[in-house]
Amino acid sequence: MSSLYTRRSIRKYTGEFVHDEQLMEALRAGMHAPSAGNRQPWAFVLIRDRQNLQIIAETNSYSKMLTSADVAILVCADTMEQKDAGYYAQDCSAATENILLSLDEQGLGGVWLGIYPSDDKMKLLTRLCRLPDHIVPFALISVGHPAETPSVHNRFKPDRIHHDVWERQL
Repeated sequence: MSSLYTRRSIRKYTGEFVHDEQLMEALRAGMHAPSAGNRQPWAFVLIRDRQNLQIIAETNSYSKMLTSADVAILVCADTMEQKDAGYYAQDCSAATENILLSLDEQGLGGVWLGIYPSDDKMKLLTRLCRLPDHIVPFALISVGHPAETPSVHNRFKPDRIHHDVWERQL
């Protein structure tokens, strides 16, 4: 079954080391995402520093899993590389999803932690990672070897599909 259907948000990790080759493969997948005008306005910061991961986990209640993750990938937008203002959100979303799919295919786990558009989260990551002004922290992906196996569910909902016009549901 395709990782499109098996990928799950993994929040528990074994603590086992994630090799650089695995991270590069995931980033390669991220960089193959579509982008507006093919500008590819993304940049990435790999965070292994335990102190920084702990700080993020303590200040963001949705990121507690970072304490057991081996590494986190900060997906950033380079505003100097975007085609039109604001499109980096779509571009970086596509890159983030590609990274998550690649992690799943490699037997690793990850979860997408939203950073953008939360000012507090963005300021924290900008400070911790010393990002220049033109780099916007967009999403954080915790990465590790899964210590859990969430079940796969069918998420297809035909009632969410409309043809030509918005149909009133009966």
